[in-house]
Amino acid sequence: MTKVKKLFTTGLLITGLLIMASWGFLVHKTAHQLAVYELPKTIQEFFYKNMDYLVNNAPRPDIRRNSDLTEATKHFIDLEAYGDSAGWKMPLYWNDAVAKYSKDTLLKYGYVPYHVIYMKNKLVEAFKSGNKDSILFYAADIGHYIEDANVPLHTTTNYDGQFTNQKGIHALWESVVPEIEISNYNLYSPHQATYLKQPELAIWNAVRKAYLLLPNVLEKEKEVSKNFADSTKYKVQTQRGRQVKYYTTAFAKAYAAALKNTINEQLLNSANLVADFWYTAWIDSGKPDLSILSGWSEDDNHKLKSELESFKKNNLIKDQLLLSKREEKKSEE
Repeated sequence: MTKVKKLFTTGLLITGLLIMASWGFLVHKTAHQLAVYELPKTIQEFFYKNMDYLVNNAPRPDIRRNSDLTEATKHFIDLEAYGDSAGWKMPLYWNDAVAKYSKDTLLKYGYVPYHVIYMKNKLVEAFKSGNKDSILFYAADIGHYIEDANVPLHTTTNYDGQFTNQKGIHALWESVVPEIEISNYNLYSPHQATYLKQPELAIWNAVRKAYLLLPNVLEKEKEVSKNFADSTKYKVQTQRGRQVKYYTTAFAKAYAAALKNTINEQLLNSANLVADFWYTAWIDSGKPDLSILSGWSEDDNHKLKSELESFKKNNLIKDQLLLSKREEKKSEE
């Protein structure tokens, strides 16, 4: 999710709907679905049987911030606020970070990698309890935070280009471009869920990689902007009775072309890591038998097999199997 409270005060160019969408609801939902396909059969049946729930609730942490004032800083980490090369120097563990920086500092400047580990531990407890609702709740939520950790603009104080005269770039990168380009994305990954011996290091590596992408995210927007006047970069739309500036499709496509496969790759990296954390939490909980919670049938077996074939051929959208796009189509009808 984006830093909503701050973004509204900066006079962001993009609509409130996109501001609040994080990675875009579309991408959060997509990554959750892809992660299910990467799981081993021992737990895949349970997750697949409940995939609608996981996908539909992928954006829930973003929605929750409207009523929970503590939610926002769980989704990002302003690395520059923690000193030079902080992504490579900060402690891997929460208690060590609190001792070094203070809890107040972490709550102010963001702590997504630490919150992912907190949620992973909650998911382990849920698996141990055998409570289906708890398992699904924490599985859906941890996926969201992992995905946010893979967004470059979730790793910096310059989260919306406000320091580089690029206000609006946050929504442009994580929402506008994916919404336009997802039909051209590769949504297949050969990755199979892997046990994480050091989950703390795994999530920090994701944050580090995202941060290293940041210069390209900003530079490409500036380069592309040189070829557009304001009249061709933005269009004015009426939203909720007021006029707002919104990126044109032409500009978003040009920016996407300049970025090449960056956003697509981060989407897949997100899905891969979500699958790894789900699997790791299950292993760490003692590998409980989830079959009694899944209600699996022969029909489910055929359906999953068909979807996995479509997934491997990158035909989920073509075959109308991507749940996020299916829901989008229904809302337009």
